[in-house]
Amino acid sequence: MADLEFFFDPGCPFAWVTSRWVVEVQQLRNYTVDWRFISLRQLNQHRTDSHYTPEYRAIHLACHQSLRVCDAVRHDLGNEGVFRAYTAFGEAFHVHQRRQEMVDNPVAFATSVLDGAGLPGAHGAAALDESHDAHLESETELALSRTGRDVGTPILTFHPGAANEASFFGPVISKTPRGDDALRLWDAVETIATTSGLSELKRTKRAPLDFT
Repeated sequence: MADLEFFFDPGCPFAWVTSRWVVEVQQLRNYTVDWRFISLRQLNQHRTDSHYTPEYRAIHLACHQSLRVCDAVRHDLGNEGVFRAYTAFGEAFHVHQRRQEMVDNPVAFATSVLDGAGLPGAHGAAALDESHDAHLESETELALSRTGRDVGTPILTFHPGAANEASFFGPVISKTPRGDDALRLWDAVETIATTSGLSELKRTKRAPLDFT
């Protein structure tokens, strides 16, 4: 059993920054992480408000298609393959700002991303393969069953399967902490997450995103 389960949608910039913090701590403390899926498209599919524009829906579809590709990679290469695919999509979407290419031509773009990461490019065809959706929906519902539905990404589960298992949405961070700062945040978040009776800690004011 992994030390942490990390539920991600590749298109979420805040999940991407948080994932790089998790990787930093993983390297410093030799933790194991199970990389799992949550679809922002599924999470928002019933929205009818004016802020959820056709352009926004198109981006969520493209990110959902990248999750299909990650799922195909999991079937072939397991958890390590998912991590490599997520890293490749995350860098393409957020560091290099190429997310629109996934909207315009999902199979060609996904194939090139996988090829660039040394992963089988043939899995790029899964972007249009709806047979992956049942598993993505199941993963999304599992994550939401642990936190409630009024959340976003990422969702983290500390100590999955253990008596002190704890799940939450976040932390939402704008810049990846490194070294001792990363460990200090990890210890604080783990303490908060596993404190009995704590329901929410929230601040909506955010610093600008920094992907460095």
